[in-house]
Amino acid sequence: MLGTAQGTREDETGEEPLRAVAVAVDTGEHDLDSSLRELHRLADTDGVQVAEDVRQAREHADPVTYVGRGKVADVAAAVERTGAGIVIADDELTPAQVRTLESELGVRVVDRTALVLDIFAQHARSSEGRTQVELAQIAYQLPRLRGSARNLSRVGGGRVAGGQGIGVRGPGETRLESERRRLRRRADDLRRKATGIADRRQRTRDRRTRGGVPSAALTGYTDVGKSALLNALAGADVEVRGELFATLDPTVRRVVVEGGEFTVTDTVGFIRNLPHQLVDAFRSTLEEVAQADLAVHVVDAAAPDAVSRVSTVRGVLREIGAADVPELLVLNKVDIAPPDRVEALRRIYPDARCVSALTGEGVAELREDLAHRLHRDR
Repeated sequence: MLGTAQGTREDETGEEPLRAVAVAVDTGEHDLDSSLRELHRLADTDGVQVAEDVRQAREHADPVTYVGRGKVADVAAAVERTGAGIVIADDELTPAQVRTLESELGVRVVDRTALVLDIFAQHARSSEGRTQVELAQIAYQLPRLRGSARNLSRVGGGRVAGGQGIGVRGPGETRLESERRRLRRRADDLRRKATGIADRRQRTRDRRTRGGVPSAALTGYTDVGKSALLNALAGADVEVRGELFATLDPTVRRVVVEGGEFTVTDTVGFIRNLPHQLVDAFRSTLEEVAQADLAVHVVDAAAPDAVSRVSTVRGVLREIGAADVPELLVLNKVDIAPPDRVEALRRIYPDARCVSALTGEGVAELREDLAHRLHRDR
């Protein structure tokens, strides 16, 4: 986590969360309000309180300062006004942008990518998950090492390390060149380990295929209720947590119905601008979707930006080679979604199924539909 050195509200440990100023450039390419709401949730997941937003409308980000130079003064004023200890940019920054902003603002500057990587680092529990996260962190860190004589931050962050979290979990202190060599050697070791894990995962998939058991993979935006839907479909007891990226490791459960049996796999969720380092590192995990017989695309029907989220998920699926996997769209959380929003989504996606993983509404029908779809061509 980023840290708990400053702020006003106490968290569950009794420490006050670090305050942050969020900075965003509005190029008109996406809904900035939705993007900033998501950035706030990411920060909150990482134990940080966003105290104020600073926005700037411009055609493209400034290559040196991200926002225009004049706007940097507004960011500095917001930092002083709120007592923030960190600034979070809503895009991935270049090393030059980070250096310039930190020099101008006098506080640490991190970007959306570092924030997401830090959350993944907190949630990685299995050997596979930790391996993939560390690979992604190294890919992010290597081009950002700077200062030949400058000590680099050590492992840890947030409540654990008193506020050194986002973007610095990982390698220990050393000089620049030897640190680069060490990181590259570590990355090579991790890739070999990841290859072994991927091979074992593929053998498991092959055994299921040889056994004639078709597979469905739950995919979608983060925090849309995929784990809850897995539990409802399979009578499973997978832990459900209402936070971003709660699931990193694929979870497979078998479903037996009158029409046959099939497996359902819960997979990692996506967000807008999912860091490419994570897509690369988690490729073997994401292949659970690419190699499934059916992609069950779960959508939060209560989300005001549900349509753009669908586009985001489909973009990632194309990136991982899953675009040709048959898709079934499932509108979840219809128990809390405004009825007019559900109807609007059904007009846009007429073949979608409506369910509530919480109340069970529509789950039995979905289970039968999945069995029919997965077995009709066998």
